Amino acid sequence: MSATTSDVERADGAPATVTLDDVRAAARLLDGVATVTPVEESRGLSRIARTTVLLKCENLQRAGSFKIRGAYVRMARLTPAEQARGIVAASAGNHAQGVALAAQLLGLDAVVYMPVGAALPKIAATREYGAEVRLVGESVDEALVAARAESERTGAVLIHPFDHVDIVAGQGTVGLEILEQVPDVRTILVPVGGGGLAAGVATAVRALAPDVRVVGVQAASAAAYPASIAAGHPVPAAELATMADGIAVGTPGLVPFTLLREADVEIRTVSEEDLSRALLLVAERAKLLVEPSGAAAVAALMADPGGFEGPVVAILSGGNIDPLVLLRVLRHGMASAGRYLQCRVRIDDRPGSLAGLLALLASSGGNVMHIGHLRTRVDLAIDEVEIDVQLETKGPEHCDAVLDRIRAAGYQVVQG
Repeated sequence: MSATTSDVERADGAPATVTLDDVRAAARLLDGVATVTPVEESRGLSRIARTTVLLKCENLQRAGSFKIRGAYVRMARLTPAEQARGIVAASAGNHAQGVALAAQLLGLDAVVYMPVGAALPKIAATREYGAEVRLVGESVDEALVAARAESERTGAVLIHPFDHVDIVAGQGTVGLEILEQVPDVRTILVPVGGGGLAAGVATAVRALAPDVRVVGVQAASAAAYPASIAAGHPVPAAELATMADGIAVGTPGLVPFTLLREADVEIRTVSEEDLSRALLLVAERAKLLVEPSGAAAVAALMADPGGFEGPVVAILSGGNIDPLVLLRVLRHGMASAGRYLQCRVRIDDRPGSLAGLLALLASSGGNVMHIGHLRTRVDLAIDEVEIDVQLETKGPEHCDAVLDRIRAAGYQVVQG
């Protein structure tokens, strides 16, 4: 494809497409630029999924995600005149860092528009790579509108996060690596936002190993692809309310949408609970730090044990997460995994009663995180009080055991 190719069609007016040759050419461009990220087997996930599961660790890629692949390919193919005008991009974080790093490597001026609520570490990293960051809007789509306006005003080349053939070809190099690293792979699970990564992987896999199943995964509360596939064209998502900001894209790109539909790629959705449980498991068992969007493929595995033919490769698409967000997500994941118990216990309102309950909880192995007194419920007797208790436990079975001990001691559990 020429450097002047538009986002959605070729210079001759034919629909834009990406071929295996395009992906292989992108791989040659990326030699020495992008890291060939490792593939690690996860025995813990394999037990859950009931088949061999391997993790493609794009969270260990330069700039923390797969995005450097597409960004560098797109920018390296610009003409000298286009490069001289500088580049502009929009992103919630990962594409921003990929663009900023690629611009630094190529010696280009870069302006990146990011949503106001973008994670602070992603903003800081983008600036550290040398890009000028401008905070605009509440979503990637709003930031993209500002980036397009900047491109039209200044002549800077817009580096779209997913809707360009060079971007898709660059992301497709992940698929080439997987086929080389896991020759017997049967299923590849790919997080999906705009669709560039999934479309690139599907293009490579469809050409080289057509029997391998590629499955895209979206957050259910930010899923534009299911409705778009049903409509036959990209349509906006009904909502964008997910912790997985890396795949919170309002409307699929036409280029990736067309490729994914042609390849008949299945799109699954996962809940916020699925995402947080997956992030927790990857951190605890695989010893890998990923962001919520990076855990989407693992979430799909955990949500459907036995539903995928193995060996399965789950792509960990990114590891750029704000530590404060990580703390909240891990707590959410622990709650979803049954590692917290919250209940209300009715006791006598007299000295020593609370101490007795706490002693029982301590002997049960639960770690008390919060205690609250409720004295104003209309159904309480004058000499009763309800204790709102939050415990850290070892899992669902331990929760049940603690509740059984409380009841066996004669306490009334009002809510558990």
